[in-house]
Amino acid sequence: EVQLVESGGALVQAGGSLRLSCAASGFSFDRYGLGWFRQVPGARREGVATISGSDGSTHYADAVKGRFTISIDNAKSMVYLQMNSLKVEDTAVYYCAASDRLARLDEFLGFESWGQGTQVTVSS
Repeated sequence: EVQLVESGGALVQAGGSLRLSCAASGFSFDRYGLGWFRQVPGARREGVATISGSDGSTHYADAVKGRFTISIDNAKSMVYLQMNSLKVEDTAVYYCAASDRLARLDEFLGFESWGQGTQVTVSS
C-alpha cells in the first residue's frame, strides 16, 4: 500500500524559505512519479512540481519556477520541496502525491496516491 506523510509546513514571512518533506512507503521510486500539489479553500488543487523516480526529470508550474525545487532521496524514500522567496500567494495546503505512471508528469496527471497535506502560510 502506498503511503505518503508530509511534514514541514509552517508560518513564514514573505521572502523566507521552507522545506517540505514527504516520507513515502509501499512502493519503489524508480517506477513512480512523485509530485507536490497545493490547494487553497474554494479552489481546485493545482500542481506545483513533479519529478520522475526513473530518470530524475523535473517539471514546475510557472508560478514557482526558479523559486521551488523538488528532489528525492531514494535511500531514505523521501520527497522534498525546497521553497525559496516565498510569496503570500504561496499560502496553501501542500500535498505530496505519487503516480505509478511516468508519462504526463509535466501535465500533473495520473496522481492517485495522496498524503494528508501540510499547511504553509506566508505572511506579508
